[in-house]
Amino acid sequence: MKRLRRTMLFMPGNNPGMLQSAGILGADSIILDLEDAVSLTEKDSARILVREAIKNLDYSNVELVVRVNPITTEFALVDIDVIARVKPDALMIPKATEEELKTIDEMLIKIEKEEGFDAGSIKLIPIVETAYGLQNVYNIIKSCNRIVAILLGGEDLTSDLGIKRTKEGEEIFYARNQVSIACKAMKVDSIDTPFTDTNDFEGLEKDTRKAKSLGFTGKAAISPKHIDTIHSVFAPTFDEIKHAKRVLMAMEEAEKEGKGVFSLDGKMVDAPIINRAKNTVELARLLSLT
Repeated sequence: MKRLRRTMLFMPGNNPGMLQSAGILGADSIILDLEDAVSLTEKDSARILVREAIKNLDYSNVELVVRVNPITTEFALVDIDVIARVKPDALMIPKATEEELKTIDEMLIKIEKEEGFDAGSIKLIPIVETAYGLQNVYNIIKSCNRIVAILLGGEDLTSDLGIKRTKEGEEIFYARNQVSIACKAMKVDSIDTPFTDTNDFEGLEKDTRKAKSLGFTGKAAISPKHIDTIHSVFAPTFDEIKHAKRVLMAMEEAEKEGKGVFSLDGKMVDAPIINRAKNTVELARLLSLT
């Protein structure tokens, strides 16, 4: 069954209370963060805290992801070695490059063998948040078969570009297109950058709809309050589900008559429309909407 990643919720890895509640907040995925949320003086203790949380708390109803520190820092390799041995679903890799992902893949092969895990069971989710990463996103995805999604990091990307980050997001329009298209080409999920105003729900909905219209399959969040809004945007509407079902019923009738192309409500229906209808019905099924 395809895993839903409509929402990926960041949770600080140095906060015991948040680690305890992370699995019941309703997000599809939680990201226990060892990078931005943790000060330099707390890196080691946060790593231990996250390791123990994974070992002792129940995260079975969500995808469990740990964001490690950038591989260029002194913390990254220790993060990967310690956390991989308690087998999260995935590691999130900041400012990832092709070469770094290959190095991490080799580390994980060794750890999985030592721990008796299935080969390739720990997945990777690189963050594209630099100009270099954006221009190489396709190659980043190709670098390793563990990659299941790409997260666009809008804040760090605009910082790297030396431009202002705005709520409207026009400055990352090209970046969103680049990431979304590369992910579609390689059949991995594309996760949009978080909306950082935790109290602007109208702005959040608008920003999420924009991401969806560009082909993103989900959106990261920094607040549990954003989960319901994001989920509502990425869920198909009743009318969309109804129309998709009609398309598939009409397709079955056309197949019985030996037709490859047919019309519905006066409009031609061909393979792209049929595929979209199948995807809509499958998503509705996964969300128990049908």
